[in-house]
Amino acid sequence: MEVLKIATAGSVDDGKSTLIGRLLYDTQSLTTDKLEAIEKSSKQKGYDYLDFSLATDGLVAEREQGITIDVAHIYFSTAKKSYIIADTPGHVEYTRNMVTGASTSQVSIILIDARKGVIEQTYRHFFINNLLRVKEVIVAVNKMDLVDYSEEVFNKIKADFEALNAKSTFKEQVVSYIPLSALTGDNVVEKTEAMPWYKGQTILEHLEALEPTDVYEKGQARFPVQTVIRPKTEQYHDFRGYAGKLYGNNIKVGDAVTVLPSLTQSKVTNIHFFDKQYDEAVAGSSITIELENDINVTRGDMIVKSDELPQIEKDITTTVCWMDSKKLVGGTKYLIQHNTNRVLAKVDSIKNVIATDYSGTTPASQLAINEIGEVTIKLSKPLYFDAYDKNKSNGAFILIDPSTNTTAGVGFIK
Repeated sequence: MEVLKIATAGSVDDGKSTLIGRLLYDTQSLTTDKLEAIEKSSKQKGYDYLDFSLATDGLVAEREQGITIDVAHIYFSTAKKSYIIADTPGHVEYTRNMVTGASTSQVSIILIDARKGVIEQTYRHFFINNLLRVKEVIVAVNKMDLVDYSEEVFNKIKADFEALNAKSTFKEQVVSYIPLSALTGDNVVEKTEAMPWYKGQTILEHLEALEPTDVYEKGQARFPVQTVIRPKTEQYHDFRGYAGKLYGNNIKVGDAVTVLPSLTQSKVTNIHFFDKQYDEAVAGSSITIELENDINVTRGDMIVKSDELPQIEKDITTTVCWMDSKKLVGGTKYLIQHNTNRVLAKVDSIKNVIATDYSGTTPASQLAINEIGEVTIKLSKPLYFDAYDKNKSNGAFILIDPSTNTTAGVGFIK
């Protein structure tokens, strides 16, 4: 069954958790004990409705304050698809959490309170979706019941967001607009009669209609080697396979390939998936491949088609989202984790801080937590990469603080 990965975004109290809870409720995806807990808690709070946000807000602080703090992953299925939703925080202090939640998502739902319209946080959330090259964006204009289901209000918000969309540098992005009320269920799973002027799809109908080809990236084949398979059994005494996950595009038996960084050339002779063999592997597959000759290949190497070599450089220009309380400054040493390859790196310079409201950049010499900026980095050995906007999987990395082993930042190579 197809799996669709979704990220939600929105300002505090825009209704992200309520929307997800309503999706779970209307698709009969809530367990009996969870539903009973929601009913009990809603009664204790004196509500005359079910508080569906309780279906996702798992931390005590989240339930007490009615906000989302950490990224929660919610799983549910329909007859057509399976879904993984990353419920990300909306507050500016948790920008790094939103980047984390949206980094692996194929679709983003940006919620807007119909009473407030497009606000500063809307700019920030859309900017991050642009940065992460999320192709499908659904603008969910929520709480339409509180503005009398006004078509005029919806059209005003749509026009304001279109003006924001015009500033985007990612022109492949597809933006859809859906008016709804997560609390009452209008246009979430079932179409509502309260907005006869809206002729489009509900949230669930839109998600069900998306095809994998709409959201999966296509580029050049990249195969980072995760481990070398040497069974050492009598039956497979001479077997040498290279296991990992294939990104970007397909690879097939007979393809001429090059191993990086050694630039050694070979040819694919077999492709294994568990106990079966295939002539071709599709992007996204976790496979083991055999090569024609026994060459030196280790974890962290990358196998690519010989006519599709990536860039190989020791100096890179990147966009970094900083996640550590300790500020990022020039001259600091970090470890770069790029796919399965780990390289010692030194921050050469911080050029600027990028405003997430599309107002431009500000010259800077450091990055504070949750800030996004342009950073140049020098590496101890060459990195084999693609620009992020050409190949997401091979253009992203994380920065690891070697003294604490914490993930200090995430970067996107230009």
